[in-house]
Amino acid sequence: MTTARRVAVLGGVRIPFCKNNTAYFDLGNLGMSIKTLGALVEKFNLQGEQLGEVAMGAVLKHSSDWNLGREATLSSGLSPLTPGITLQRACGTSLDTVITIANKIALGQIEAGIGGGSDTTSDVPIAVNPKLRRRLLNLNMAKTFGQRVGAALKGFSFGEFKPEFPGVAEPRTGKSMGEHCELMAKQWQIPRKDQDQLAYESHQKAAAAYERGFFKDLVTPFRGLERDNILRPDTTLEKLATLKPAFDKTSGQGTLTAGNSTNLTDGASAALLASEDWARAHGLEPLAYFVDAQVAAVDFVHGEGLLMAPAWAVAQLLKRNHLTLQDFDFYEIHEAFAAQVLCTLKAWESAEFCRTRLGLEAPLGVIDRSKLNVVGSSLAMGHPFAATGARIVATAAKLLKEKGSGRALISVCTAGGMGVTAILER
Repeated sequence: MTTARRVAVLGGVRIPFCKNNTAYFDLGNLGMSIKTLGALVEKFNLQGEQLGEVAMGAVLKHSSDWNLGREATLSSGLSPLTPGITLQRACGTSLDTVITIANKIALGQIEAGIGGGSDTTSDVPIAVNPKLRRRLLNLNMAKTFGQRVGAALKGFSFGEFKPEFPGVAEPRTGKSMGEHCELMAKQWQIPRKDQDQLAYESHQKAAAAYERGFFKDLVTPFRGLERDNILRPDTTLEKLATLKPAFDKTSGQGTLTAGNSTNLTDGASAALLASEDWARAHGLEPLAYFVDAQVAAVDFVHGEGLLMAPAWAVAQLLKRNHLTLQDFDFYEIHEAFAAQVLCTLKAWESAEFCRTRLGLEAPLGVIDRSKLNVVGSSLAMGHPFAATGARIVATAAKLLKEKGSGRALISVCTAGGMGVTAILER
């Protein structure tokens, strides 16, 4: 029987996150992943090192990115004997890749590995029309000249040249993530001013963290940028209040805007994890330890809030680890939308929700807001879907190292009605 080992988080690296169609408009997931992995290799002097696994992922990716994890590894400076795997769970992707690496280390299957992810909404995969795709496949199968002519011309219309762009709506509801979150905001009665306040605080906290040098070893300069180009230190509550609703534009009740929702973002991130023995042998100090993780899902098709799954995941994670919601020094909750964060917090405070939906005898309760996203989060930095989780892991680990002790709760909502959560401690 294998006994679980402690898993050390040694640190992480990311490139500055950028608004789509700006600095990285011509880079795909592979290019961003190579740059980020290469920076991590350089930071920890891993040139030529054979690691147990590199797990990477992307949400919007071309068919040529099918082996993204391995291809990025081969160009990273690591030994070519290092395996690579490609994973995907929407916005939770790189938290899942970190969990995958952590689990393998805990079980003794590997000694060290990297979890990360990248995403681009600038270089999106554009598909050909289904009818044209079928026509091209038939043409490829044709064996005679007559068959080829028939496959190419029979029933052809110029409308077949219309390309297909990646969908932004949930396939089962036809609603975008923002539209679903608007429903959540109305259900939980989250005011617009509270959403704008959270967004404002995210920008202020991130700007202050950059100014004091917190991100200096976490963000590697790239293409002339040293910080995220979404960050707006000069934003004000007055400016945020002038923005029009972005998703519910007709009812007069819309509260989600471009200011309190995350921008479409390009970027990549990665985190290094290892056993204590490996870290010691390489002269690397653990910043924190990866304790446990939990994934949950909700039935959003039949009325549950699309982005509410972290409420369940955290409750299950706390129960298994005999912890309360207040037993944390830092709360790193992904800000897909300000409303999502506020809905989740309100759900944990609700005795009725915790009793009827989570099966608890008492509410999880209130958190200390001064411990929430203390160096900013996705509203200020951006959200390249598959890169957010590893960014948060590296951030939380460094916060714990700075404090010298403590515990951090990580929570990420994802498309498809899922949530991924984790605990780090030092």
